[in-house]
Amino acid sequence: MDFMVGLPQTFKKHDSIWVIVDRLTKSTHFLPVKTTYTVPQYATLYIKEIVQLHGSPESIISDRGAQFTAQFWKSFQEGLGWFEIGETKLIGPDIVQDALRKVKLIQERLKIAQSRQRSYADIRRRDLEFKVGDYVFLKVSPMKGIMRFGRKGKFSPKYIGPSPILERNGRVAYRLALPPVLSSVHLIFHVSMLKKYFHDSSHVIDRQDIEFDDDTLSYEEVPIAIIDKQVRRLRTKDVALVKVIWSNHSAEEATWEPEEAMKKKYLYLFDIQVLRMQVTRHVARGDIPDLVYRLR
Repeated sequence: MDFMVGLPQTFKKHDSIWVIVDRLTKSTHFLPVKTTYTVPQYATLYIKEIVQLHGSPESIISDRGAQFTAQFWKSFQEGLGWFEIGETKLIGPDIVQDALRKVKLIQERLKIAQSRQRSYADIRRRDLEFKVGDYVFLKVSPMKGIMRFGRKGKFSPKYIGPSPILERNGRVAYRLALPPVLSSVHLIFHVSMLKKYFHDSSHVIDRQDIEFDDDTLSYEEVPIAIIDKQVRRLRTKDVALVKVIWSNHSAEEATWEPEEAMKKKYLYLFDIQVLRMQVTRHVARGDIPDLVYRLR
């Protein structure tokens, strides 16, 4: 750092320029100052203009001599709150005593910060409670998921369930009604492992009863809708495929089937698909009354 003095005064009575150069990047800051500034004022200005942008320096070089640099460094540390630790040069047993005092000071500061942060968290904290009959998800950790719940792989769900609560066990534990496949798992869990389930009608899957053949104990799956279509290019020809939803299966389990084979066996699916496309087109154009009249 260096100073340019003897300049004309500005409206704010500044008559000098404080030049601060970073030795690594050579970036420079020019700060207007007064020759009447004291060392603590320089330190405060340095923290405000330099430290907030670049952080604290490891060392300082000034052309004003060692005395100014030492006083500036001390005021700078006081401004950052380092003055209570300070730098001392000790020899022998005094080093141990000084280190113990500093460790005690650090521990006290950590306890104060911990207490302050805890008071902030307690304002928003609320105890998690459930009622008997509520449905909850059970959290499965990666290791316990493999050993106790048969879940493995990074894409396995973090929660299983939902399962109903049978009873409350103490203040922070609940007994769940788990499915028979988890009969080997202890039924009481800490509240931190539970997550409340909120009922949603879209989660209910209405499945029809499956009728088995008495002789073969088998049943026939029937396609119920076509949801997509594509043409796949082979070596010598193009093959039209349709994506079909089958009975007793969800949309995620839909399969791609040859369009020609599906037309021969389930022609009614394509009639329904054509009607659905017509309805979509009429809805987009806004002529719903005319469409309803023609469908009658």
